[in-house]
Amino acid sequence: MRITIVHQHVPADAAPDERDVLGQAAAIRSALTANGHAVSVLACTTDLGNLQRKLEVLKPDCVFNLVETLDGSGQLIHLAPSLWETKGVPFTGSSAEALYITTQKLFSKERMFAAGLPVPPWIEVARDLRARPACSESPPPPVIHGTDDGSPADWIVKSVWEHASVGLDDNSIARNTSARALAERIPAGSFAERFIEGREFNLALLAGPDGPQALPTAEIVFVDFPAGKPQIVGYPAKWDESSFEYAHTVRRFADASVDGGLLVELQRLALRCWEVFGLGGYARVDFRVDAQGKPWILEVNSNPCLAPDSGFAAALAKAGIPYADAMERIVRDAMKSGTGVLGEPALPGRDGSPNRPPAPSTDTSRTPRGGVPTNSRQPPAITWRYEVTPADVAAVREVTASTGYFYEDEVAVAVELVEERLAKGAASGYEFVLAECDGRLIGYTTFGAIPCTKSSFDWYWLAVRPEMQGFGLGRELLAHTERLARAMGGTRLYGETSGRPKYASTRAFYERMGFTLCEHLDDYYDTGDGRATYTKPL
Repeated sequence: MRITIVHQHVPADAAPDERDVLGQAAAIRSALTANGHAVSVLACTTDLGNLQRKLEVLKPDCVFNLVETLDGSGQLIHLAPSLWETKGVPFTGSSAEALYITTQKLFSKERMFAAGLPVPPWIEVARDLRARPACSESPPPPVIHGTDDGSPADWIVKSVWEHASVGLDDNSIARNTSARALAERIPAGSFAERFIEGREFNLALLAGPDGPQALPTAEIVFVDFPAGKPQIVGYPAKWDESSFEYAHTVRRFADASVDGGLLVELQRLALRCWEVFGLGGYARVDFRVDAQGKPWILEVNSNPCLAPDSGFAAALAKAGIPYADAMERIVRDAMKSGTGVLGEPALPGRDGSPNRPPAPSTDTSRTPRGGVPTNSRQPPAITWRYEVTPADVAAVREVTASTGYFYEDEVAVAVELVEERLAKGAASGYEFVLAECDGRLIGYTTFGAIPCTKSSFDWYWLAVRPEMQGFGLGRELLAHTERLARAMGGTRLYGETSGRPKYASTRAFYERMGFTLCEHLDDYYDTGDGRATYTKPL
């Protein structure tokens, strides 16, 4: 099966909670590849047209959806799934509607409350109090939802949209405060929820052939917290490895012999949440249990973290479900409605014939060597990616330098393009195709639209590790470039290389690939080192 993992673009300077999705994508790619799938990876921005064009080229049978935010905003979490729903593209996890409602915590709480599920009382400010007329002499009473007698209580202030405990720390707790007094101090875009002193649990759910399966229930234990310190899983506990909270917030799995009745009730409530929101694939429900043993639902997470070190992965291990098997179940759940609709495989066939001339690695600035002798080795099993990660800064440097055909300043330029893409995403103008074997970068190419032209594209770089030359990988990388550029509206591709005799094999490669020489500039790179420019219609 062809599967494309799609996650949000992650800037180079992103916070740990944003970078986490890259680890998820890498782990899921490895798991699905081990299961025999052809896996590619794409990063998503608000330019959904660009994303759709790339998917039309890749023609996946299924998209593995890891989009958590767009442009850093959780409010846009539903946009990519909405696009796939309208295009009939199967994707993993919950529907666009379920993702939107569960991410917007006020909508989520309202739906649970209406369904009779136990949720703590909450004060809604963003949509009610902030809209009062400017001439109002006094604010209207706070809008309190749920059962609350109006007496001073402990509250916790949360973001309406942000997840991963963003913005949540000890300062989020307001002790012994009336709802009316607190309402005017709640920032726009936030709300206050009754703080439940007690134990904290979370329960992961995984789709199966007979419906959702409740995985073992985990309890979050607050070890040696000083008296008065709020026992919450805030941002430091999740992401700041140097913090007290990170070291003293421990996950353990609940003991049925001690909490059997409670665990049964938590499972019932979690499965009811799956039903109420119409969830799919996988999810997690977070609870607090008060001193009287009553559970309260804090949050329904319809796209929890799937990284190997996540709570979800720990629950899988406790249940005896291999990680790769769980990823397969998530994909199979997405495919229940039918097979993919994007057509035949987009990837060109890998040319591993020992009798075919090798495709030399090349670039359009100063091309790496070609002419590697053909051989009868088996072609490598390749995983394709279409978005760079921070690790590619070093990997691209290594691959480019390994060819032996680049000056140091040229290697630096290749790395700069990766850094530009990390910093600016699609706005950088640089598109990448990266080929990996066993998690190691073995070749890549870079291309992009030429500024101030209507449909012309530059083919900037192509480099393949010397030991991986001779398998037709250069040919495949070019084929990917042509298909993606065509999908982005390109009608002509330009490439350039040195005119020196050393690069004769590279120029021959261009010509074998259908390029024609359109210009030669003498002494362009240096005296006696001219530039040969080639072009090819798309």
